Amino acid sequence: MSFKLEIETVRQQKLARYAKALGHPVRVYVLELLSKQSCCYSGDISQELPIAKSTLSQHLKELKDAGLIQGEIEAPRIKYCINKENWAEAQLLFKEFLKM
Repeated sequence: MSFKLEIETVRQQKLARYAKALGHPVRVYVLELLSKQSCCYSGDISQELPIAKSTLSQHLKELKDAGLIQGEIEAPRIKYCINKENWAEAQLLFKEFLKM
């Protein structure tokens, strides 16, 4: 009889997802930028970074998929903000992890 040992917990999965989202300097920069203001439009972010808008869009999607930011469509622009609840959770998970 064989069985699979379940080693992944929800906490581990969330921590890994947040870590993946933070795994690129552009995404770290975007989070730093958004943390200093209430919200920002994607066009304003693209003016801050020397990268293609399509590349920025991919980075914003990764952060949004991880739940670290949220976007609100205000046609023709999208306004992005830090998802404060998930950002606080990510901070707590990293703090607990780094104490190990």
